Amino acid sequence: MKKWLKISLITSGIVAAGVFGYGVYLYQSVKSTADQMYQPRNPVPEAVASLNPTGKGGHPRQPANLSGKEPFTLLIMGVDERSGDRGRSDTLIVAGVNPANKSVLLFNIPRDTRTLIAGKGTEDKINHAYAFGGVDMAVATVEQFLGTPVDYYVRVNMEGFKQLIDLFGGVQVHNKFAFASGGYQFDQGLIQMDGAKALAYARMRYEDPKGDLGRNDRQKQILEQLMDQALQASSLLRIESALKEVGANVRTDISFDDMKKLLTDYRADLKQLKTEEIRGKGTKMGGIYYYLVDEKERSRIHDLLEKQMEPVSGP
Repeated sequence: MKKWLKISLITSGIVAAGVFGYGVYLYQSVKSTADQMYQPRNPVPEAVASLNPTGKGGHPRQPANLSGKEPFTLLIMGVDERSGDRGRSDTLIVAGVNPANKSVLLFNIPRDTRTLIAGKGTEDKINHAYAFGGVDMAVATVEQFLGTPVDYYVRVNMEGFKQLIDLFGGVQVHNKFAFASGGYQFDQGLIQMDGAKALAYARMRYEDPKGDLGRNDRQKQILEQLMDQALQASSLLRIESALKEVGANVRTDISFDDMKKLLTDYRADLKQLKTEEIRGKGTKMGGIYYYLVDEKERSRIHDLLEKQMEPVSGP
């Protein structure tokens, strides 16, 4: 065998071994971080029993089977943690993901929404559920409020929120009006923001004519941008860095195996993002501000979410 051919074969073997070795390292590294983030839920019996039956058969929807590319619901909780204090869920965003119709339905639950807190039997602001009972009580209260199961949750504290935005190169949004908040000036029109500035942008509500609803709109703007960037093929190269950076600030009941299925099987099918707003009215009760959502509106949101989760009929 010619010398150059031997050298080429040896070099190719070394390169292949290196690529394989890095692949094994990358897999183990990502798996280790994903395992650190994994935190399963403990169901709150009162909330499970209160879920409204769905579908004409009167049976609750079964948990999603990601291997079969079934639709699923996801609750994203942005938590403002403090030293020695669990904090409260500053943000509650529900996503209904359906690869069959290639869409995601996204809506915020206003943090001041007055509702029955699962497992406590008392009414309070929905964002207090996390302070009372952590992830389990927060998810159960949202399930109870919507009357439909939540398949998965992702809990992100605000430091992780900033890190994630920075890892994806920031976000660009169209700001409807100029304002100042958190030490930043936000001009009207198209603006580019890093993680810290985006957090200040998302948090402002007192100067917004829509109050908390305007704040919800800005949160959805940022989440839409992050989802769009995360679904791009080039972003897959950032998954290891993203998980390492935000791993300590994120908890979820999505397992590593399910994460892989979402990246490989679902990513290409989610082309359309639809947003909705929960309608209600603000009022003070005992000197405390609440956002009141009547039963008719809750039924409307429930039906929208259930419709989003239906399989597409036909060929």
